[in-house]
Amino acid sequence: MRNTATLLKFIIPSLIGVLMFIFPISVDGETTIPVAFLANLLNESLGYDTVVLIVVIIINISALLTLIFSWIYRPENAFLANLFTVNPVWVILRIVGAVFSIMAIMTIGPEAINSDITGGMLLNDLLPTLFAVFLFAGILLPLLLNYGLLEFVGSIFAKVMRPLFTLPGRSTVDNLASWVGDGTVGVLLTSKQYEEGFYSEREAAVIATTFSVVSITFTIVILDLIGLMNYFGAFYLTVLVAGLAAAFIMPRIPPLSLIGDNYYTEGQDVDETIPKGHNPFSWGYKKALDRAESADGFVDFLKDGIKTVGDMWFAVLPIVMAIGTLGTMLAEYTPVFTWLGAPFVPVLEIMGIPEAVAASETLFIGFTDMFLPAILIEGVSADITRFIIGALSITQLIYLSEVGGVILGSKVPVGLGKLFIIFLLRTVITLPIITVIAHIIF
Repeated sequence: MRNTATLLKFIIPSLIGVLMFIFPISVDGETTIPVAFLANLLNESLGYDTVVLIVVIIINISALLTLIFSWIYRPENAFLANLFTVNPVWVILRIVGAVFSIMAIMTIGPEAINSDITGGMLLNDLLPTLFAVFLFAGILLPLLLNYGLLEFVGSIFAKVMRPLFTLPGRSTVDNLASWVGDGTVGVLLTSKQYEEGFYSEREAAVIATTFSVVSITFTIVILDLIGLMNYFGAFYLTVLVAGLAAAFIMPRIPPLSLIGDNYYTEGQDVDETIPKGHNPFSWGYKKALDRAESADGFVDFLKDGIKTVGDMWFAVLPIVMAIGTLGTMLAEYTPVFTWLGAPFVPVLEIMGIPEAVAASETLFIGFTDMFLPAILIEGVSADITRFIIGALSITQLIYLSEVGGVILGSKVPVGLGKLFIIFLLRTVITLPIITVIAHIIF
C-alpha cells in the first residue's frame, strides 16, 4: 500500500491539470478553458500593442540566433543547439517570419504582406493569443504529463483508443484537451509527448492532424459569421459525427498509415498490456502511483515548463508568421483556390448543395485560414450551404495560419506536402457526411 504523500502527489497535480486544460468554464457567456482564459487575461492586462511588440522581438531574436547557431557557430548548450540549430529550410522560414513581422508592425512594404487580411491579421490577431497560450500551457503541461494522469487514463482507455483510432490510451488526454480546449494546446501536448518518446512518429502525426480541432469558442465565432447561431446544437453534433468518422478512417489510409512507428527517443515504447491479476483500473492506478513517486520536484517542474515555453515561442511563432502570411497571401491575392474548387461544382450540384459555384470557391481556401470559408460564404442566401461550408471549415482542421503552422513549427514529423494531402482527404471524408446531415436538418 502506497503512502498518502504519493497518492496526493498523483491526485492533486493531475486534478489541477485536468481543471486547467480540459474542464470547460463559462466566462461572460462564452465557453472556454482556464488556460485560454488566463491567456486572454494576460493579453488584456499587458495591452495587445505591448504583446504584439513582444512577439515581434521574440520572432526576430529567434531568426538572429538561428542564423548564428545554424550557419556560424554551434552552441555547446544542448537546449540552445536543439532549438536554434536547424536545417536551411527552417533557417530561411524563421528569417522570412522575422521580416514579415517587422513589415506588419511598421506597416511598410507591399500591402499584400502587411494588410489586416494577411500578415497584419497573423501578427495582431493570432500570434498574441498563441504567445499567451504557449506561456501558460507550456508551464502547466507537466501537471498533465509528469504525475501519473496519462498512465492512469492510458490503461483505462487502451481498449477503446487502439481498436478505434490506432492510438495508445494515453492519447485520450491529448484528444480531450484539443476537442474541449484548443487545437494548438493539443499539438503542444502531442509534440511534448513525442519528444519524450511516449508516441511514435505515426501516433504523433495521427493525433496532431486528427484531433487538434478548433475549440467550442471558435465554433461559435464561425456560426456567428455565417448567421446560424440558432443551429448551434445541430451544428456541433454534425462536426462531432464527421470529425469522429475522419478520426476512424484517416489513420488507416495513406499518408498517415505509411508513417513508421519510430520513436524520437529510443526505448520509450509504452507497453499497455495489463498483467494477470489486474484490471485496467487497478493497473492504471499502480502505474500512476509509480510515475508520481518518481516525478520531479517543484524546481524541476518549473525548468521543464520554461523549456517548453521557450521551444514554442522561438520555434513555432516565426513559422506561423511566415507560413500563415504566405498562405493567406495565396488565398487573398491569387485565384489558385478558385481554380482548385471549380472542377467540384458538378459534384456539389449532384449532392444537392445550392449555389454550388460559391461553395466550390471555399472548399480548399480553408487550408490557409479557418475563417476564410465562413467569410466568403456569409453572403450566400441558402442556409444549408452556409451550414455545410461552416461545418466543413472546422472538420478540415489543417489551417496554416493556426494549427497547421503550429504542427510545422513543432517536432511532430509531418511536412507541408503531407499536411495538404491530409487536408484534402479530410475534405473528401467529411463533406458527404456533413451534407447528408444538413439535408436532414434543412
